[in-house]
Amino acid sequence: MRWFETPSIDFNGKRKIAYILSAVLFIASLGAILTKGLQYGIDFRGGKEFVLDFEDPISVVELRSDLSEPLGSTPELKLFGSDSEILIRTDNEQEIAEVQQIISSTVREFHPDNPFIVVKTDVISPRFAEDLKWGALQAVIYAIVIIFIYILIRFRNWTFSAGAVAALVHDVVIVLGIFTILGDWVPFSLQIDQALIAAFLTIVGYSLNDTVVVFDRIRENSNVHKGMDFMPMVNKSLNDTLSRTVITSLTTLFVVLVLFIFGGEVLKGFSFALLIGIVLGTYSSLFVASSLVVELEQRTKQS
Repeated sequence: MRWFETPSIDFNGKRKIAYILSAVLFIASLGAILTKGLQYGIDFRGGKEFVLDFEDPISVVELRSDLSEPLGSTPELKLFGSDSEILIRTDNEQEIAEVQQIISSTVREFHPDNPFIVVKTDVISPRFAEDLKWGALQAVIYAIVIIFIYILIRFRNWTFSAGAVAALVHDVVIVLGIFTILGDWVPFSLQIDQALIAAFLTIVGYSLNDTVVVFDRIRENSNVHKGMDFMPMVNKSLNDTLSRTVITSLTTLFVVLVLFIFGGEVLKGFSFALLIGIVLGTYSSLFVASSLVVELEQRTKQS
């Protein structure tokens, strides 16, 4: 990629434009989350789950479509160990025996030539769902706190920690906001479940990796170019790592895009979160984390 060999983009000179864009996205996302509320999956709301063992393999997509109307909402369906075992999860509020009867009669109606047995039934209680929700929130908070401490120890400068954590919070809140806004518009589920929590933690890790690479180059350049002002040095560091950042982001984006297209219905929400997260993580590494470090350094020197 020859056009990235000697880039000279003024990233920090455009930081006010980035601030406006980030502020609009962040406030809109936060507003959507607070007014509309997050759309939680069965993991966090509670519900019922059943495992059906069919004699022959069966299509998950077809079975999901068959059960959506009788159950009153689209259930979660996954393969459970083999092509003939299906895990069905639903938030239908009727008694578990009644829900099992609805599922059994519907499946027999649409698939009379493929007999099955109900291997397992279970109820996910609201209490368990609340505990899981709190545990997921703790996991994200602890990850951010540990990242702050890690950056502080590694770079021995609180402004780097503040910039990195602000970029991570920026990415996660905007992804959650996009999920909240698009939840009723896209043809696949964007409900928050355990897989989505894993996606958010992956986004945090990806964004942090990009940010640390830039911060490492800033530290190297500060030792080599001791007489250079801080803002031009940060710009130089961003341009030095630009090729690596773009190539890494594009290759990762292509892989996740393939997962989104061919990964099936169950992985749509997970891969969609990663797609948004990769774009946001790259943007925040270039325009949010480093810009905030410059801003904080300037304010520290003035005070």
